[in-house]
Amino acid sequence: MSSLSLTPDPSTFFSRCTKEPSPRCALSTSVAVAGSRRRSFVALSISTMVSLHMDYDNTRSSSRSQAMELSRVLDQSLSSSKIESGDISVSRSLPKPLTASDLVEVTSTGPRFRVAYQGLPGAYSESAAAKAYPKCEAVPCEQFETTFEAVERWQVDRAVLPIENSLGGSIHRNYDLLIRHKLHIVGEVRFAVRHCLLANRGVKKENLRRVLSHPQALAQCEHTLTKLAVVKEAVDDTAGAAQFVSINQFRDTAAVASSLASKIYGLDILVHDIQDDSDNITRFLMLAREPIIPKVDRPFKTSVVFSLEEGPGVLFKALAVFAMRNINLTKVLPLYFLRGL
Repeated sequence: MSSLSLTPDPSTFFSRCTKEPSPRCALSTSVAVAGSRRRSFVALSISTMVSLHMDYDNTRSSSRSQAMELSRVLDQSLSSSKIESGDISVSRSLPKPLTASDLVEVTSTGPRFRVAYQGLPGAYSESAAAKAYPKCEAVPCEQFETTFEAVERWQVDRAVLPIENSLGGSIHRNYDLLIRHKLHIVGEVRFAVRHCLLANRGVKKENLRRVLSHPQALAQCEHTLTKLAVVKEAVDDTAGAAQFVSINQFRDTAAVASSLASKIYGLDILVHDIQDDSDNITRFLMLAREPIIPKVDRPFKTSVVFSLEEGPGVLFKALAVFAMRNINLTKVLPLYFLRGL
């Protein structure tokens, strides 16, 4: 027996619209796929943000019927989206990042437009927030999950979330958070990451014995750091590394972080642009409590997640509905952690 229901609850899936023009097609689509042995569902929500959830308890349900349902919803849901903009001001008082215990349910965020990001002031996520919303108050959060909760509890208006890096690939943990929380993707911003080698004033490269940073930042600067013959130590975020070096006034330790972090924590930039690849781009999602109403004057990107029963050709049949409508798939990503949902 099969059941079909419309639900606004994305706790088991996400499907959101983002503004990302594509010159090649009217709709650029990113698809995430998860498998399940005993259960299959397809979730799709394009411009209208109506979510279709098909739950098949009968293991004999055909994958063809799933593809037909996905096809029907696609036909009803093609249009495009916009993103909003605001303003950012970085507090020089260096606010303490929000933790889960700081979050209290409120009904309004106040007069200022507030945007949450993970990390300390000077993190790349803060710069991405500045690019996405040029006139807002940036609110640091201790963990990625705290940024979701801050939006859900009306502590902030938006959140920015790194989802993919051109060198490091997809950030799978954040895909998991997208599925488990009830926020909508309302835009995306691409930010060029430019790593700097930061140290306390008067420290020379020749004095360095140790370099601290986020694991991905260290990996992205592998060639330069190897030539320096330093010990690489991983910490939670790049801005945190800069703060740690500054507070402890190390004379033999540097941090890999942003130029903004050097200004905030009073560090010298020993070397600019130390990343191995100059084309180092991180894609950030812009998250909100409510979906936007897409416009039809530009292409847009949609993310879809669905699971299928195992069997020959089931994935091909599900994806065929996109090809039959001349919709380009920019990415197909297996999400194995969904088996526990």
